[in-house]
Formats: sequence, C-alpha cells, structure tokens
Amino acid sequence: MGENKRIGILTSGGDCAGLNAAIRAVVYHATGHYGYQVFGIHQATLGLLKRPPKAIELDRKAVRGLLVAGGTMLGTTNKGDPFAYPMPDGSICDRSDEMIEGYRQLNLDALLVIGGDGSLAILRKLAQQGQFNIIGIPKTIDNDIGLTEHSIGFETAVDIATEALDRLHFTAASHERVLILEVMGRDAGHIAISAGISGGADVILIPEIAYDLDKVCEHIKRRRDSGKNYSLVIVSEAVKTIEGSSVTNVNVLGQTRYGGVGQYIAEGITARMEAETRVTVLGHTQRGGIPSPTDRLVASAFGVAAVDLVAEEKYDRMVTWQNRQVTSVPIEDAIRDYKVVDLQGTLVKTARGLGICLGD
Repeated sequence: MGENKRIGILTSGGDCAGLNAAIRAVVYHATGHYGYQVFGIHQATLGLLKRPPKAIELDRKAVRGLLVAGGTMLGTTNKGDPFAYPMPDGSICDRSDEMIEGYRQLNLDALLVIGGDGSLAILRKLAQQGQFNIIGIPKTIDNDIGLTEHSIGFETAVDIATEALDRLHFTAASHERVLILEVMGRDAGHIAISAGISGGADVILIPEIAYDLDKVCEHIKRRRDSGKNYSLVIVSEAVKTIEGSSVTNVNVLGQTRYGGVGQYIAEGITARMEAETRVTVLGHTQRGGIPSPTDRLVASAFGVAAVDLVAEEKYDRMVTWQNRQVTSVPIEDAIRDYKVVDLQGTLVKTARGLGICLGD
C-alpha cells in the first residue's frame, strides 16, 4: 500500500440523519490529515454496477455544509444485494463479481461502509470474495447493531418521536382521548421505549415484551379513575397482534412493509372500553430532518476513527462507541451480537419505576 491511499465510501440500507456528517468527517480527516483521496460511491452497491462505476472524488468543498444536512449526499438503496440481485424480469441473479470488478476499476485501497447489520454482512461477504479491505461504520435508527452503544440516526429518531409525544399530550387532553403513536423499530423497541420515557407516554409496547390488551385498558381506566382524562400509547411497528402475527401491508410493487399495529391497538382498546382513540404513524419522518447534536457528534467521531483504521491498516472492523469513547471490533462480532431491548436493563426498570404500563 502506498501512502497516498484511495478510499471509497458508500451509504447502504435505509437513510437516516447523520450520514452526511459521517461522510464529511471522513473527507476532512482523510484529505486534511493523511492526504488520502476519497471517492463517494453513488446509490451504495448499485454504483459499483455502473460502467464506469458511479463515483465522485470528494474534497472539503464537496462536503461543505453537510454537518447539519439530513439524508445522504451519496444516495442509498436496500435493494442492491449482490448475491441476490432482483432483475427486471423478476428473476434473482448473483452479480457479486460485477460489483467486485467495479471496486477494482476504482483502484481503491479500502472501502468504508456506513450501514446496518444487513448491509455490513453483505458487504463483508463481498469483500471476502473480492479480497479487498473494508471498514464498517454503524448506522440504524433502530440502534440494534451489537457491541455499540450508539448507531448513527438513532438519537434523531428518538428526538422526533419524543417531540411527537410532546405535541400529542395537548390534543389528547383537549379531547379526552387515547392517542396511539406508532414508531419505527424493525425488530427491536429501542425507539419506542426511549421516546416513551422521554415523552411521558403512559403505555409503551415493544416487540420484546408480550402484551395483554386487557391490562393496557386496566391501566387507562386507573388513570381515568384518578382524574387523568387522557392517555398516550407509543407502540413499535414490529409489535405483533395478540395471536402472534406481524401487522404488515403489501404495496403495489409487491413489497411487504410493517405498518398498522397502531390502528390494531386502537381498535382493541375501543372494543374493550369506552374510549375515543386516534392513531398517528410517524413513518419516515423519523429518518429525515436535521440530525441531533448527538448524532452529529457520533457520526463525526466514527468518521475520523474509520479513517484512522485505514491508516493503521486494521481492516474487517467496525468502529463502535463503548464506555464513552470510540474503539473498534471485528465486523463479524458486531453483526453476530444483535441488540434488542434488555428486559433487565435500565430503560425497562426506569419505565416500570415510573409506573408506565409495558403491557404485561
């Protein structure tokens, strides 16, 4: 490896706030401190399929103003699995060799991947097959990647959900209603429990804890009996029905997506007690907007640390936030140790200590 290294960077999977801050940090540190060249790859792995590969050299001017910008300047996709690529005729094709060739054409010394556990697993497999160097930077609003206390995007998503609860308090009280807020959380309830505690929810439903709607209604009735004429319920989209099935819908492209558990809970409450219910689904608003100060800080620290790993030639690792500082762990370990809400952890104990109903 020469001193003038060429680094590729891409964002993969769902978008979130803080991605641009990480890109900016990588460019600032790589070009300013080490004199490396940085190439941003467009639309994640899809950019590697283009000929020539769709990438642009990034300098400080190119990333100016990105610290507070939401989304990702490079674009992203969650449909570019190189080992199971969906073709226009509906078939599935292995295009991994094409993507590896795209990487080769860029003449890169390393690839920085900003992604969740799925993206990191796929890109790691691609790197092993193509025998190229990879560094992971964790991002997911679900905060469910193992071995890191923070993932880019989570804090902003919690801020948005908390603000929604703050606003719903007033309209719920004005109309004496039970208001249900449905938030994202593909497999874990980190957003729901964090925002629920911060926003003063009365009921928090997460996929890690089986719930009983009768107990939820009893909690709401007790509040009424004590003179509290409204209640706020926050529910993670991955919470299942009482029968144990996920609440999903299929769009016109045939894709199955979470959505609708808030309405399911509302109808269950209405059927069990005299309560006027309304549902708010935050959806992709949790992914957008200006990143919170914490997400900007975490993204910046991750970006700098990832470049340092390239300089030290420590590859196949993911930067991680542990014990108030950034370190790194093998990607394999990070994606193996999936992180759900700890039922014996601080947040669950806090919610119960505050008298919040968790449905059980």
